[in-house]
Amino acid sequence: MGDLDLATLSLRDANKRLHAVTHKSNDLAWQLTNPRGAHAIAAGLDAPLSLTIDGHVGFYCGGMNKQAEITIRGHAGPGVAENMMSGMVRVTGNASQSAGASGRGGLLVVEGDTSSRCGISMKGIDIVVGGSVGHMSAFMAQSGHLVVCGDAGANLGDSIYEAILFVRGKAESLGADCIEKEIRPEHTVVLTELLEKSGIDADPADFRRYGSARRLYNFNVDHADSY
Repeated sequence: MGDLDLATLSLRDANKRLHAVTHKSNDLAWQLTNPRGAHAIAAGLDAPLSLTIDGHVGFYCGGMNKQAEITIRGHAGPGVAENMMSGMVRVTGNASQSAGASGRGGLLVVEGDTSSRCGISMKGIDIVVGGSVGHMSAFMAQSGHLVVCGDAGANLGDSIYEAILFVRGKAESLGADCIEKEIRPEHTVVLTELLEKSGIDADPADFRRYGSARRLYNFNVDHADSY
């Protein structure tokens, strides 16, 4: 296992060593210690490596991730796994605002709670939150899935496109053009798979599905107050 200690190694050098890893590398297992809230740890990885970060991280950890599996044993600051392309990012604690923002693929798992705007502008990423999410989560979410095992804050799914939201608890309020929808068998299959992949124990039957009413795709003067 490759060891990276930010108590003795600069963040730039640590990220440089991770960026040098390819699928042909002998050592694909890495551990990073003493992150001490540093920003942009493991951003831009593009190899099937496994990285465990022991401690709390700052902004944009795992951003633009591609292929890598990153486990953060602690809390994460804003923008964790933002614009992720593939692979998996797991946060064993809580995550701050904009978790998984603009993510295009892969799986983000937050075992605790997330703050506001979780999944904002998501474009294909799957996000599973073991706890609750803050206000404006899934704002302008275009595609992908957001699974919330707790409650959702105000204005869930505001201006949502074709992303699918599953919430086990209560949604404080729904945003513009977001409505509750029927859970059909094909949705139960997807939800079950996501819960299994995330390792979070929850009964799919306890969830509700939310999505777009598709009233805001084209301007309509009768709906002007909703824009």
